[in-house]
Amino acid sequence: MTKRDRRLPTPFPRRGMTGAEFIRTLRKLGRQRGIEVRFVTWRGKGSHGTLYWGDRKTIVKDRRKELSRGLLADMLRQLGLDPRDFDR
Repeated sequence: MTKRDRRLPTPFPRRGMTGAEFIRTLRKLGRQRGIEVRFVTWRGKGSHGTLYWGDRKTIVKDRRKELSRGLLADMLRQLGLDPRDFDR
């Protein structure tokens, strides 16, 4: 895999977002698509929690801190979402 292949698609947000913004955006997208979205705080250590998107899940770190673009891309991949679907 070359460096070019690993680049994020253009529609991906130019800056990171906080964990709370990520959760809020996914809840809105889930409502639009009719997919159950849950965030469970007790399924994580410290400030981490588990976000369920239908039958898939990902770990969200501190909701107050900014998530990097790479971490956002990884979490979306774990949830089976394309960054282009993630229109904020």
